[in-house]
Amino acid sequence: MTSPELVTLYETYTGGPGTIGAALAEAREELGRNDPLIVATGRDIALFPGGGRPPEVESFRLAARGFKELAGISHLGPAVGSLAVVRQTRGPAWRAGGEKLLDAVETARQANTLSLWRDVIAVDAFRGIEQDIVNMVDYSCAATAKYLRRALSEEDYLTPETLHKDYLDGSPVPINHMMVATFFLAGMDAAHRVMRWLDEWDIDWPNAMVIIAGRQGRPTAGVTWNTSSVATIIKGASRGRLPLERLYMAPHAPVFATPVDGDVSQVAVMEPALRRLWYTIRATVELGSTMFPGHPRFAPGLSPVPDLAVEHHTAISEMPVIHSATDFTALVSRMRMVLEDPRQLLSGAVTDFVVAQLIEHDNDPAKVIVPGLTDVDYPIGL
Repeated sequence: MTSPELVTLYETYTGGPGTIGAALAEAREELGRNDPLIVATGRDIALFPGGGRPPEVESFRLAARGFKELAGISHLGPAVGSLAVVRQTRGPAWRAGGEKLLDAVETARQANTLSLWRDVIAVDAFRGIEQDIVNMVDYSCAATAKYLRRALSEEDYLTPETLHKDYLDGSPVPINHMMVATFFLAGMDAAHRVMRWLDEWDIDWPNAMVIIAGRQGRPTAGVTWNTSSVATIIKGASRGRLPLERLYMAPHAPVFATPVDGDVSQVAVMEPALRRLWYTIRATVELGSTMFPGHPRFAPGLSPVPDLAVEHHTAISEMPVIHSATDFTALVSRMRMVLEDPRQLLSGAVTDFVVAQLIEHDNDPAKVIVPGLTDVDYPIGL
């Protein structure tokens, strides 16, 4: 049973159109009706310039050239590691997966050519380093195939110990370093394209509205400012001009589908609802200063960042600082963190480091140092 009278009181403020809460949102909306709105989904970013102008959409992830090809190489480490776990728990059941992976690795190695990366995949951010990528891929496939062949022929070889000694941390180049490089390359491409695209719009960043909408990766990940790769990229594109409190993580917000053949009509239809969503949140946020002026305000981004170079940690809860492109203590620790911390997106391991370098070099990927690739000699023909 409910009390109609008390329910009516409740609905007077929060019941929908015509309520006090709705009036509050509408009042806030009138103050910024023409402000730029940026909405990012797990695949695309839409810019609603305001003033009735149509939206523009940029795809930054799965639709990007080279993303899946790089991910396939990056996943070699987790794939072999997974086989080691399967062997520990299910014995010979690992062999079918091992044989399938070996076949796929050998096939991919044959397809890996300079022409493929330079002329077919042809990613702008990789221009000039295509041969380095070819060498890295060739070495990674060869090292993986060598390890798998031995594991398939020697019954007791595939163990966590050999996984680290002979493969992930093995010489001449650890596969762990390759995984850092592939994460970095994918992030560099996405960040470079999105930053270049947003730069073209001369956005009024202090008054911009940003929503990170829907699922960003695994179901538990990317729902906070410091765990979302796309939030990091958008903040970087603003060169620090976007106030963090104007960026809202909205995992339950409606999302738009990737436009087909450049048709943004379905994206445009969603603009009023997405603007109303932002203003509804903003209106409530701003109510705090009116109601509680004498109390501490909320200030985002104050969490401590661990520094593994000066402090010994056996566990961390936030991403450690990266001191340089050769700081593999921090870089590999970040890869472990994004696997173990369900808040994290796998792509978030190095995105902030990518964006910082792009900002430093005026968004020129040719000047960026890629950890695990730049000045690394990947032997070929193994």
